[in-house]
Amino acid sequence: MSLAEDLVDYALSLKFEDLGEPVIHTARQRMVDSIGCALGALHAPPVNSIRAYTQTLPDGPSTILFSRKKVTPEAAAFLNATMVRFLDFNDGYFGLEPGHSSDNIPACLAVAQAEGLSGQDLVLAMVIAYEVQMQLQDAACLFRRGWDHVNYVTISASLAVGRLLCLSSSEMVHALSMALNGHIAMRQVRSGELSGWKGASAANATRSAIFCAYLARHGMTGPSEIFEGEMGFFNQVSGPIGLDFDMFGNSQNQDFRIQHARTKLYPTNGEMQTAVMCAIGLREEIGDLGNIKTIKVATTDVGYKFLAKDPAKWRPETRETADHSLPYTVARALVDGQITRATYDAADFGDPQIIEVIDKITVHEDPVLAAQMPSLANRVTITLKDGRILEKEAGTRTSPRIGISDGDLEVKFRDFANIHLDTQDIQTALEHMWTIETATSFDPLFRALDLT
Repeated sequence: MSLAEDLVDYALSLKFEDLGEPVIHTARQRMVDSIGCALGALHAPPVNSIRAYTQTLPDGPSTILFSRKKVTPEAAAFLNATMVRFLDFNDGYFGLEPGHSSDNIPACLAVAQAEGLSGQDLVLAMVIAYEVQMQLQDAACLFRRGWDHVNYVTISASLAVGRLLCLSSSEMVHALSMALNGHIAMRQVRSGELSGWKGASAANATRSAIFCAYLARHGMTGPSEIFEGEMGFFNQVSGPIGLDFDMFGNSQNQDFRIQHARTKLYPTNGEMQTAVMCAIGLREEIGDLGNIKTIKVATTDVGYKFLAKDPAKWRPETRETADHSLPYTVARALVDGQITRATYDAADFGDPQIIEVIDKITVHEDPVLAAQMPSLANRVTITLKDGRILEKEAGTRTSPRIGISDGDLEVKFRDFANIHLDTQDIQTALEHMWTIETATSFDPLFRALDLT
């Protein structure tokens, strides 16, 4: 069998009854976290652009978050997923390839609503998407070959949506093949000065997956041997991928990948979360920042290449560039003592105090830290003018898992929601999300989140 057929077999074989309570509860957590992140990006410029476009579309069956407007499932997923992703605050996972499996949630929600499905159907689709994407992330690296991780989102979303649409095995293979062949995303989206498309790239992958799944339902066929063919994914994009399906979550193996996604503590790139921890941890020992002589940041080859190598990362001019800038973010952590959404306000990019600290920073690759991957390790060493040396190192393997308690997630959600919703609507929305698997309709959740 081909890899496409094996993946489809897995997606079709898994049942809601195979999911234990811990897995279902993790799906609830992922929903709360993702909708909260979307609220935080409500008025982001890329979101405004896409929203303006959706206002030109005729009505459809799927709701745009925080409004009453309904459009086609692919258009709703595209806008909603861009909101979830924009702040770079949604959950993430780093195997051989980094990625954000919660990018799949808006697609699953849009299609489940359009098809009149249940909360159990939605949760199952979410778990399938997380499982497939994260298993692929563990199996093969794309970014070192110049391709973007959202190519894996295309695969995971195709399977999750195909399951929601009750496609046959052959229809799902065709849907996956069409979507993957027609959507190969380059890593350039995260290189140099970053644009609004950075936050929309995964959303576009899910849009393509939904579109192709509906085409397959109506008989459209896709390229054969999409992975193994002479011009297929293995030869052109990923290299060989070997997946051990015995290791996939199922009724006997309750170690589902969704339980390994990490909730972010800071609204910034995942590879530098630990650098932020180090900088904040050292700040109190420094006293007056004028005492700093030099700041050395040791990171992985990945951290250096994507977060510090480009000149744009040392003088960011867009939010997308700033939240992927190791020197800018470390400087802001030292100056402010925290990283929040306001850290990346454009008005602060040229702050002389920030620039002064950035100019004391050097970033270099450390092979010892790189060898710890997929642990995302960073080390910050500060030399003071009096000769003292302060140093702190952190990695995701040794640090506590970030923000996984229900209470932590509710605090994060309410921090976003308090700006837009009254207390009762916030509570109602949370109640719907904490019981999402019992839903017979998603309209009550959308009504609680309606800001119009």
